[in-house]
Amino acid sequence: MSRFSNIHVLVLAFAIAMSPSLCFPSTKGEVFPVFTKWHVYVVNGLGNQESLFVHCKSKDNDLGIQKLSPGTNTTWGFRTNFLHSTLFWCYLRKSSAQHAALKVFWQDIYLFEKCNWKNCIWIAKDDGIYIKDFANVRDEFSKKWEEGWIKTQDSYRSL
Repeated sequence: MSRFSNIHVLVLAFAIAMSPSLCFPSTKGEVFPVFTKWHVYVVNGLGNQESLFVHCKSKDNDLGIQKLSPGTNTTWGFRTNFLHSTLFWCYLRKSSAQHAALKVFWQDIYLFEKCNWKNCIWIAKDDGIYIKDFANVRDEFSKKWEEGWIKTQDSYRSL
């Protein structure tokens, strides 16, 4: 082989060694995460027929305020950006004046695995907020409800 070909083989071998996920991907999302269509769900799993007020947004998108009846959900779909900085967060409030604010999507391999590389499901329950962990087949506790509500969220009262 010529010197030029040897360098190409060496560069190719180095690239393969440095990126095992390209050689042995478990899902297409690991190879091309920016092409994966993600969905985030926020589910009202509260008891006692309690409503859930939800306000989710990202830096670029405000998804508005929604009132969820028991057993219902809100959902949205998106693709991550090329800079790997896609972030969504939500403010949730129970009608019993308890609230929680949390990130519901961010660029993180552990989150991707919990979400099965496409569906992040957040469930509001009586004791707090859970994420459905597909990898371990369970609902994982994520955040405890806080007492009261944030002053800027007074508009939720009228819904």
